[in-house]
Amino acid sequence: MQFTRRRFMGTTAAAAGMSLFGGKAFAALAKPASPVTITVADVAGNLALTQAAMERYTAARPEMASRIAFTKAPAPELPGKLRAQQAAGRVDIDLVLTGTDALSAGLDQGIWTDLSPYKADLPNLESIYIPQAFKMQAMAKEHGVVVSYYPSGPLIEYMPDRVPTPPKTAEELLAWTKANKNKFVYARPANSGPGRTFLMGLPYLLKDSDPRDPEKGWDKTWAYLEELGQNIEYYASGTTQTMREFGEGTRDIVITTTGWDINPRVLGTVPAEAEVGTLAGFHWVTDAHYMVVPKGVSEEKLAVLLDLMNFMLTPESQAYAYDQGYFYPGPAVKDVPLSMAPEESRAAIEEFGRPQYEEWIANNPLETPLAADKLVAAFRIWDERIGAKKG
Repeated sequence: MQFTRRRFMGTTAAAAGMSLFGGKAFAALAKPASPVTITVADVAGNLALTQAAMERYTAARPEMASRIAFTKAPAPELPGKLRAQQAAGRVDIDLVLTGTDALSAGLDQGIWTDLSPYKADLPNLESIYIPQAFKMQAMAKEHGVVVSYYPSGPLIEYMPDRVPTPPKTAEELLAWTKANKNKFVYARPANSGPGRTFLMGLPYLLKDSDPRDPEKGWDKTWAYLEELGQNIEYYASGTTQTMREFGEGTRDIVITTTGWDINPRVLGTVPAEAEVGTLAGFHWVTDAHYMVVPKGVSEEKLAVLLDLMNFMLTPESQAYAYDQGYFYPGPAVKDVPLSMAPEESRAAIEEFGRPQYEEWIANNPLETPLAADKLVAAFRIWDERIGAKKG
């Protein structure tokens, strides 16, 4: 079945210059004298969840924004690019859609705007977010706003005809890779949601001494990854590459998440009959996407961006986050059932979703990702100790 993403242009009754939540006027920032163009950079694949809703904004608020331009970039490259722009005093990106990877790197490097002075211009996040999304909000340290959420993984995905007896534990997965050289793959964690979820989930699977401290508490994890790496041909640069090879039959088991299981099967990249599983001791490592503003963005644009953030947190905008299962379920705010999503989203998830996800989400612990500094450290250690061994 073929699905195409709807670009629906809607309207809103929000008054000019007012927040969409509570009718609050901007306290410190005046709306622009004339509509502005906003440039949005996506380093997380988030536009699949938000572009349709963002395109509604220019129709709903023509006095604020005349156009939104969208660009994409790899997460590891963006912080350096923004630092260079900020040093030159010419920032040409107004809003970044990021996962925890570039969020953490940007916090570490001090490139994101502190939004704490503008809390009055944003909704009460604790009151509108689902509880686990609000926990993810803490990772932004008031330098960003969660726009989408999912329980993530790590899960294993396999082809049942090629893997009739899938691994049930981390030890069985290691043994399977030894017996089936180069048939397992995952992507570099610094540029892959499933890759970093696998990295952060292993300490729970292996019962490491401190799952939240990659430098002092991951002895079992780093040893496991080194041994696992002996059976891996190379580490993919991104998740899309792993799914393509899995779908083509080059690999028989890949690391996945709820969204990376559903969406590639919707798109036909991965056969519909692919199956997923958990490993004994499984903990979900949750994930989210964030809206962050680089330092150096003008005040008049910041006023528009705050209003856009409000718009993106309405239930109507959040319903687009179901997409085609890419970040399943996707909405970060409460009371956004699948029935609110566009028809093609409902059809995709009804056909390719998995009934067991509801049970797995309810019956397994949900852990937040590592704090920003710890995540940056984990990426560095993986690159030096694991990734470097494959060139």
